[in-house]
Amino acid sequence: MNAVVAPVANAGCVDAPVLYERGQREVFCGLTGIVWLHRKIQDAFFLVVGSRTCAHLLQSAAGVMIFAEPRFATAVIEERDLAGLADANSELDRVVTRLIERRPDIRLLFLVGSCPSEVIKLDLDRAATRLSQSFAPRVRIRAWSGSGLDTTFTQGEDACLAALVPDMPATEADAPPSLLVVGALAEVVEDQMARLFAEIGIERVRFFPPRRSDDLPPVGPGTRLLLAQPFLAETARLLEKRGATRLTAPFPLGVEGTAGWFGAAARAFGVDEARFDAAIAPRAERARTALARHRERLAGKSLFFFPDSQLEVPLARFAARELGMRLVEVGTPYLHRGHLAAELALLPPGTMLSEGQNVDNQLDRCRAAQPDLTVCGLGLANPLEAEGLATKWSIELLFTPVHGFEQAADLAELFARPLVRRSRLKV
Repeated sequence: MNAVVAPVANAGCVDAPVLYERGQREVFCGLTGIVWLHRKIQDAFFLVVGSRTCAHLLQSAAGVMIFAEPRFATAVIEERDLAGLADANSELDRVVTRLIERRPDIRLLFLVGSCPSEVIKLDLDRAATRLSQSFAPRVRIRAWSGSGLDTTFTQGEDACLAALVPDMPATEADAPPSLLVVGALAEVVEDQMARLFAEIGIERVRFFPPRRSDDLPPVGPGTRLLLAQPFLAETARLLEKRGATRLTAPFPLGVEGTAGWFGAAARAFGVDEARFDAAIAPRAERARTALARHRERLAGKSLFFFPDSQLEVPLARFAARELGMRLVEVGTPYLHRGHLAAELALLPPGTMLSEGQNVDNQLDRCRAAQPDLTVCGLGLANPLEAEGLATKWSIELLFTPVHGFEQAADLAELFARPLVRRSRLKV
């Protein structure tokens, strides 16, 4: 398929050494994923069992006005709960009952664990089972952990989707092969992808998570699994355990990644090469044209990735191969070699890879390199800006639709914007 750049075995950074960092970490917690998940699953409610700090984080990240009625909230753990002076389960039952009475539109309620709920050893899985029996069949109640004690913030989505996998129906024994796209995507991106899959001849396509909680896609031995996000390790494991077959592909970021992603599905379903190229080529060409002006500004610029979102490797591949940027270091919280095999094969040979975090060590390397652009978390961005380094918030790459051909130029603009701003501020 001409539109696909197929990874070459043992090329790029497939066998490259990795610097393993273990030390102080600087990341958001998994609760942050609620900001995009509550927009995706339109009849679900996310009840965080946590502290006032958890509530402030979500309200700040989501920009919720005080008179809005969002589909997430925090059941605040008070000092008396932490001290064991109150029955936390009874308090939780009371809050959930009141919530469901007030919001009869809720069909799926997530109890989301946090650092405080884990500290007091509150068993939310058991609480979800108990409450489900009380409110079934009108409301399903599930639990997952968004604690930031030992995770990075995108793992919140992984934990949420993994909690839904047991509820997915099994495919019929004689069901034809189907494609399951896994990972929360903006609705406009999902619609674009669905149209393109239909155009190349793959009709049986479902997306997970669904927009409605009662529309969970079936899964079984005939399911072909295509990850849209690289941080869904546990969800993918559970889906494969139920019989799904994961397709090896780069992630749909930029022209090359998107073409390779659709190409993996096309090969799995035996799509005719001419039909595939006819559908893909015009979109790829338009995207390359849109990328050209950003490449002019970014080509040759040095780029440093702090480990934050697990999107770092696909983003680095896009920045290097399609924008001409020079990679100083690509740090990622977790390097899943199986899921990132196609991406690693496309990275420029010799790219420095690091896994995990030791903030002091990585700050020293970043300061020594003085990169033109640094992608990092909010906690590091302002101090680095004060030192004269241009930064891009990694979380913005999660909040912004960046997948697919139509969004390739938008993704490039996110890299270019800090440099444009800096050039305008110079006296």
